[in-house]
Amino acid sequence: MSGSRPLRPRLRELRPEAFGADPSGARLERIRRSPNFADGVFQNPVGARTRPSGSTREFAKIYFHKEQRRRRSPAAAIPVHPTTLADIARPPASGLRLTWMGHSSVLAEIDGRRVLFDPVWGERCSPFPFAGPKRLHPVPVPLAALGPVDVVVISHDHYDHLDLPTIKALAGTDTVFAVPLGVGAHLERWGVPADRLRELDWNESTKIAGLTLTATPARHFCGRGLRNQQHTLWASWVVAGDAHRIFHSGDTGYFPGFRDIGAEHGPFDATMIQIGAYSEYWPDIHMTPEEGLQAHLDLQGSQPHGVLLPIHWGTFNLALHPWAEPGEWTLDAARDAAQPVAVPRPAPPRGGGRG
Repeated sequence: MSGSRPLRPRLRELRPEAFGADPSGARLERIRRSPNFADGVFQNPVGARTRPSGSTREFAKIYFHKEQRRRRSPAAAIPVHPTTLADIARPPASGLRLTWMGHSSVLAEIDGRRVLFDPVWGERCSPFPFAGPKRLHPVPVPLAALGPVDVVVISHDHYDHLDLPTIKALAGTDTVFAVPLGVGAHLERWGVPADRLRELDWNESTKIAGLTLTATPARHFCGRGLRNQQHTLWASWVVAGDAHRIFHSGDTGYFPGFRDIGAEHGPFDATMIQIGAYSEYWPDIHMTPEEGLQAHLDLQGSQPHGVLLPIHWGTFNLALHPWAEPGEWTLDAARDAAQPVAVPRPAPPRGGGRG
């Protein structure tokens, strides 16, 4: 059939290794012993629907509608800060700097150490190089230009947070990887040596380069393919240095546990909070900007509020809302709450200010 011919070269482009690897052996036994694993799967801290509610056909019809796609795409190029090697090489005067690389990728410089959260330098968040959500803006900084990184932190194994080409590039460095329980199976398949993995269950901590990293609960789910059976954990993360504390939410729905995390580990000098890709089709697993702001306030408790850096928006179209709406809504909500917020262009040189 003539219509099948164009598919043949693309089928050869499939990357089965992008699906990762299922946990096995001692790793699987550790998963089964986890207090957060029951009935054959990891459980959320509170109930959550991990499948879209309503009709999948209805959602797809809206998602792929021409006018809807136009609304979700920028009318012009998204401004990206032209970060230079000098910007990155200059130590932060305060001892803390967050450089947003787009989506959930953040380079955190904290008390003389460098932490890279959820690095995604690939063109698409997909197992296929020819299909799936494509970047709305270029990568602000080449991965090789970042220089040495002390630790790479992964929140969970979805494609927009765990990127095969990026991990394979970082596997060739000396960096250590801190990941939720089970995610190490993917990284080992992609070339990360086991002795450079720190695999944590919720509320477990590890020391790396003088920093204390703690995997904390989140309300989400996992998986890189239809075969996945919730055998990899998802997490938010606390990173504490000698003088500063920061929090990265990963992907999560709102839940009361943010107050517990704040009471145990806060207050924080800065939080990186997911505020994009929300939808009425999956209200339990992604926060709206108002919920993200509330999570930030919960994490701080009664202490003076640190800076909120909104993440998980502006780089990939993953939901039905306009591409810039999460940032605009966050600014409005933060202004009403008198909350300091940074909504920078991707890769600001000093990790602050609105772009």
